[in-house]
Amino acid sequence: MNVPMLDLSEQYEQLKPEIMRVLDEVMRSSRFILGDYVKKLEADIAAYSRARHGIGCGNGSDAIHIALQAAGVGPGDEVITTAFTFFATAGSIARAGAKPVFVDIDPVTFNIDPAKIEAAVTEKTKAIIPVHLYGQMADMEAIAAIAKRHGLVVIEDAAQAIGAKYNGKCVGELGTAATYSFFPTKNLGAYGDGGMIITNDDELAEKCRVIRVHGSKPKYYHHVLGYNSRLDEMQAAILSVKFPHLDRWTEQRRKHAATYTRLLEEAVGDLVVTPKEVDGRYHVFHQYTIRAPKRDELQAFLKEQGIATMVYYPLPLHLQPVFASLGYKEGQLPEAEKAAKEALSLPMFPELKEEQQQYVVEKIAEFYRHSA
Repeated sequence: MNVPMLDLSEQYEQLKPEIMRVLDEVMRSSRFILGDYVKKLEADIAAYSRARHGIGCGNGSDAIHIALQAAGVGPGDEVITTAFTFFATAGSIARAGAKPVFVDIDPVTFNIDPAKIEAAVTEKTKAIIPVHLYGQMADMEAIAAIAKRHGLVVIEDAAQAIGAKYNGKCVGELGTAATYSFFPTKNLGAYGDGGMIITNDDELAEKCRVIRVHGSKPKYYHHVLGYNSRLDEMQAAILSVKFPHLDRWTEQRRKHAATYTRLLEEAVGDLVVTPKEVDGRYHVFHQYTIRAPKRDELQAFLKEQGIATMVYYPLPLHLQPVFASLGYKEGQLPEAEKAAKEALSLPMFPELKEEQQQYVVEKIAEFYRHSA
């Protein structure tokens, strides 16, 4: 059996007539830049996140960068973030001219450990970027309390966590702003790049809107250096078709996660560590990520059996060559480094079949029986 990491074909076939209709509508209107579908999606995603503002932009990386610039983060500032996430989080900090300051993770959730944040705060610290990794929110109440004590901005990187909750609070409600990615693999994915900033801060929202169009307001009058980073109208139209299905897809992901956990516990016991949904959190399972002994050997074996898996992320950010000048050494952030050696994400998408999950777990159990 072949089990892909992600298969969007069934979803497309279900939505194809409506997607073709809205794309034709955009083509006929000839409104390709910041048109009605962008405005509609911004309003819909903002309301979904209980935010007053949604600002569509070119991609999730730009969303972080623009939010940081709008919040006044720049050269000479420090921004605290996790060492265990995709490069875009720290890359956006560096592109804003600030210094990324990496701290370790909570081994249970893979998210930034609030207990490690306060010790990293200096007089140069301007912001914290928690990442809601794999679809579960970081400990936002603790992070927000630290930020309040030190007068810091909090930009939530929610690229993997649209729809996630923390004690009933939505992404963005406990931070200054939050950012989404609409990369095709995301829970709400476009057919190309796309991103959005959400915030309840009126001033920050207006700055973000100006920055995304070359820092221009009114047109051709430039008061700040901005970027050309706008959410494409056709991508917004596609996302508007997909958006009403998001909650149903999330529930399917959560059902698949429960099935994986049950099957794995039955087949291998505690040999692998399954994801834990912390009390008070609503996990949207962008990824179903286990901790696995002999991870690389297991991944190679599963590939031979036709099962796709992914390692997110094999080298923590503090050890990336591009950040060598920051002076971090191996062993400084042990939990992030351990996770990089153990984390393995299994196939996860709404249309995943239970027989596919059964096959995945059977092969995991087979690997450990033979390697014992």
